[in-house]
Amino acid sequence: MTASQSRTPRVAVAQFNCVADDVAANLERIGELIRAASNDGADLVILHETATTGYFIADKLDRLAETEDGPSAMAIAGFAKAGAIHVAIGMAIREGENVYDAQLLFGSDGTRLATYKKVHLFSAEREWYAYGNEAMVIDTSIGRIGLSICYDLMFPEYIRKLADLGADLVINSTNWISDHFQRETWGWTGSAVESLARTRALENGVWVAMANGIGPEQGFDSLGHSCVVAPSGKVLASAAAAQGIAAATLDYDSDDLARWRAIATYRADRRPELY
Repeated sequence: MTASQSRTPRVAVAQFNCVADDVAANLERIGELIRAASNDGADLVILHETATTGYFIADKLDRLAETEDGPSAMAIAGFAKAGAIHVAIGMAIREGENVYDAQLLFGSDGTRLATYKKVHLFSAEREWYAYGNEAMVIDTSIGRIGLSICYDLMFPEYIRKLADLGADLVINSTNWISDHFQRETWGWTGSAVESLARTRALENGVWVAMANGIGPEQGFDSLGHSCVVAPSGKVLASAAAAQGIAAATLDYDSDDLARWRAIATYRADRRPELY
């Protein structure tokens, strides 16, 4: 814990309809959402996966992928500093010959605190991006933050690893998408992805904040339901299907949380020798 660490941060998730291949328009909207979160009193705002470019950009990565200190990252750092707010955002970044699906975390002074590279790549992403190979939990002035991107949330062992590394809060920049078949036949909807965040919070006893996109892109719909979830799985704030922000104040050390964790001893009760 840092000397001045806040144990009761206010955390916001931002949700918007990203315009594919229009970085300038997306940065303008991102700046508006960061300012809205700052004006709401948030200490941290999370934005979705590949939020500056859109998701379906495989044929444009040579042009759209930037370095972790490139112009888009610098613009977001400026927004963070101007609003005195931590910012986490998904971006396609280039490092040498590789391109990564990444999540950048900025401090409230605009300093880049971390660049997390997505560990679990979904479907065609394996052709677009290189794999990340590091589980990442970062000490910040608003607690220990575990970083993750979209598909990472599907792997309970991975989120448990972040909890075991001491994360107070697990953040997820995602772009859960669906089409008619997935929605109508299998029920892959916004409420389903919100339930996934709730389950990861509950089974690990940690706070979870997931930021998703909303709206259409190349025949799919981003499902929204960005949310902030308590360690019991209770949804404290949800953007549902709207654009904008949703925020909640966390308390890492409350008496109520201690009482809950004394009941919900799931991690301690595991019997991994049988699994």
